[in-house]
Amino acid sequence: MNVAVSRRTAFRASLTGGAALVLGGSGAAALASSDGPESARPGDADGALRLLRQGNRRWRASASHHPNEDAARREELTGGQSPFATILGCSDSRVPPELVFDRGLGDLFTVRSAGQVPDPSVLGSVLYAVEHLETPLLVVLGHESCGAVSAAVEAHETGDVPQGHIGHLVERLLPVVESTPDDGGDFVDACVTANAEDIARRLREDEEIGGFARTGALRVVAARYELGTGAVTFLD
Repeated sequence: MNVAVSRRTAFRASLTGGAALVLGGSGAAALASSDGPESARPGDADGALRLLRQGNRRWRASASHHPNEDAARREELTGGQSPFATILGCSDSRVPPELVFDRGLGDLFTVRSAGQVPDPSVLGSVLYAVEHLETPLLVVLGHESCGAVSAAVEAHETGDVPQGHIGHLVERLLPVVESTPDDGGDFVDACVTANAEDIARRLREDEEIGGFARTGALRVVAARYELGTGAVTFLD
């Protein structure tokens, strides 16, 4: 008997739920038309990625639909959840995934840590979404002007690593900073991109999470968010 499969089946039995989307809002008609119909819960990574791209396009244009935020959706979710994507993002208050991708309650399973540092609790949270909620897409979302990455760059340049909890974060980010070429441009920005790509790669190679990627049940992609424009660029 496959214990992992039986455990997963048991969890899925209690974690069900659909997603009724609320469309509308003045100024959003053109975007709604160009986006086409939105699926309640896409069944694969391509569909999930399409919804994220559409939502970010609306966010950038200040034409957000704010789907799945009403009382009916709240009541629906008391019976369980079925998010269509997992977002591993930074804790930065300027980058809330549900706003950035114009999604609502129950749509995204969000895990956030400064600099997206994947410590054991973060990895456990991501694995929960992938294994038990069966999210087909995992996005590692870095962002412009990341304070955690900036702190790691400063430590790299000065040799002065902070103590305590902040030092833990910096030490986890230092390897990617040290391996990123400094071509004389915006080094912090280059490290932001390199960090998101490195974490995505490590998640694909992770013994547990990566197993789902290797079977095709999960797609892991890196992305970065621009604070000024609101745009998300997918790097894979």
